[in-house]
Amino acid sequence: MSALRRLWPYLLLGVILFFLQSKLWLGTTGWRQAGKLEERVHTQAADNARLQQRNDALAAEVEDLKSGEAAAEERARNELGMVKPGETFYRVVDPHAAKLPEEKAVVEEDAK
Repeated sequence: MSALRRLWPYLLLGVILFFLQSKLWLGTTGWRQAGKLEERVHTQAADNARLQQRNDALAAEVEDLKSGEAAAEERARNELGMVKPGETFYRVVDPHAAKLPEEKAVVEEDAK
């Protein structure tokens, strides 16, 4: 009986230590969850860096469009096919390029 009286504080401390360790290793706020959260943080940081680069590029393009006529002229030429008076416009078409859906529909209608 005296041996049990000497051991019970150690047993109690062992049980308490076991429960604390189980929460650390297996609980919802344990090591596994912390690792998953850290991985999500790294993924989000990479996404943020990619989006920041895109935002910087867009901000530079907006600044170019606001500050100069050259950027607006280049955009009008490339996207809208506009030309200045007195210029001749030549379009070089790649015969192997994929056709747009509208062009395919027109070609199919003509074939019928």
